[in-house]
Amino acid sequence: MINLSKSLNVTNISWDINKEPNPCLWKGVGCNSPSNSSVIQISLSWVSPSSYWVSLSSSDFLPLVCQIESLQILDVSGNRLSKIPSGFLSDCGKLDGLRLLNFSYNNLESSLPVFVGFAGLEVLDLSHNKLSVAIDLELDGLVGLRSLNLSLNNFTASVPTRLGKSKALKELQLSMNKFHGIIPVDIVGYRNLTLIDFSVNNINGSVPEEIGELSKLEVLILSSNNLSGEIPQSISNITSLIRFAANSNKFNGKIPTGITKRLRNLDLSYNTLSGSIPSELLSPLNLQTVDLSNNRLDGSIPTNLSPSLVRLRLGSNSLNGTIPSAAIAMHQKLTYLEMEQNSLSGGIPPELGSCQSLALLNLAQNQLSGALPVELGNLRYLQVLKLQFNKLAGEIPIEITQLSKLWILNISWNSLNGPIPPSVASLKNLINMNLQGNNLSGSIPENIGSLTSLSELQLGENHLSGDIPRMPITLQIALNLSSNLFEGYIPENLANITLLEILDLSNNKFSGEIPGALTQLGALTQLILSNNQLSGEIPKFSSWVFVNTSGNEGLTNSTTPSTSPESKKKGKPIALPIVLAVFFFFFVAAVFVGGWITIMVKK
Repeated sequence: MINLSKSLNVTNISWDINKEPNPCLWKGVGCNSPSNSSVIQISLSWVSPSSYWVSLSSSDFLPLVCQIESLQILDVSGNRLSKIPSGFLSDCGKLDGLRLLNFSYNNLESSLPVFVGFAGLEVLDLSHNKLSVAIDLELDGLVGLRSLNLSLNNFTASVPTRLGKSKALKELQLSMNKFHGIIPVDIVGYRNLTLIDFSVNNINGSVPEEIGELSKLEVLILSSNNLSGEIPQSISNITSLIRFAANSNKFNGKIPTGITKRLRNLDLSYNTLSGSIPSELLSPLNLQTVDLSNNRLDGSIPTNLSPSLVRLRLGSNSLNGTIPSAAIAMHQKLTYLEMEQNSLSGGIPPELGSCQSLALLNLAQNQLSGALPVELGNLRYLQVLKLQFNKLAGEIPIEITQLSKLWILNISWNSLNGPIPPSVASLKNLINMNLQGNNLSGSIPENIGSLTSLSELQLGENHLSGDIPRMPITLQIALNLSSNLFEGYIPENLANITLLEILDLSNNKFSGEIPGALTQLGALTQLILSNNQLSGEIPKFSSWVFVNTSGNEGLTNSTTPSTSPESKKKGKPIALPIVLAVFFFFFVAAVFVGGWITIMVKK
């Protein structure tokens, strides 16, 4: 420890034998007990900036660590080490008691070092480095290896299968590399595996049916690869499996029956799975999250849902029928319900109001009809409500405006009518409100300016009229009042919305001049005023602002000649005096210059 402390003092690690003679009291050192001098753990992992040591970049100290014969754990994660010295591998390989090596979050490069010895090593973490090249026999000698993490490196070639002669491996993490080829059947030889993570690689082909023989497997993650074919039915034989993720691949065919018997988490999204959802798939009592979105599933939604469900995502499929109201009722744990972009019909079940934990409800782009249930006002934790592109009718219930935690309200492109409830101003956390494309009438509530979190307001394509009230100055993304029945002058106070990027007032009956104050909107990129009754001169906006004023016959542009009928009639009388004046100027100049030249010649 004395030699090691001297080596590390160079890097500002203050292990001082003179100030503290007991190494067991040094920061980052662990012993069997404070009074026992047998060091079993060295932890030089990344620490907070306020610490008294800095990240390590030199590996010279590593062989000295191997002089600690009692060492069991070495953690040097979160540094800037670029290599593991051969002296470390040869000397520490003789320490039979060394159980854990953590070199994660460093700058290790080139190929995986060859581990010889290390008879007691159980955990090896080399994740978050820059290791590359294929893996062959470098790990084959590790007879006791139980956990291997090589995630987030640059490994290429095929998935390695020589991972310890004893095949005691329990956890294998190879995610976020460049592994390609198929999933080797030899992996099934490691019968003690409880975790496999092959996500975010270039692995292709089908999943071997033999995968079902891994009877101890608890987590299987195959996400974000190029895997194809059908999901093996044998996965339903793994009674210990609690998480299965195979999203973002090219799997096709039907979802195997029985795979959720004991699962808590299932993610099969972003594939090309087809057929109906198995009737028992969503019902197991332990099931907490299911994501089947972005597939080609059809048929109806199963009516039996697990009471433990927290998240259910079925969006972007071809599901039809109605939303099963009895299945959803009293689901106190359900937090995220997403069924958008399907062909669901019928009404929105009032029973949804009983799902007291709902934070997100997305039923957009279906064929839902009927009125908005007032029971939705009971969802006091709701943050996102998306019901756009349906066939909903009737008025907006006042109860919706009681959702005090709501961030996003999108009920656009339906057939809603009646006024915008003035109580909408109570939605103080609202960031985005989209009521576009309905049959709403009446005026915009006077108190809408009190929505001090609002960043986007879409009210276009309605029948709104009356005066435009003072808008929230927090609007940034867009203010859209197009295609309504507004008339009169454009309010100058719109210039107070200094962060606004898009202002659309087109297809109304606005008259008078364009307020020059709008040129002060420094963030503005689009100003759409087309098809109104505006007149006067168009103010000069910054060059990056796209301004559309078409369909306003009374407008003139100071930078180009007027094209109005009046200016055309007056064109000749105005042009003739100008031409005569110019001719007379040049005539006088020519006479003067000619006379001056004559005088100079005579001299």
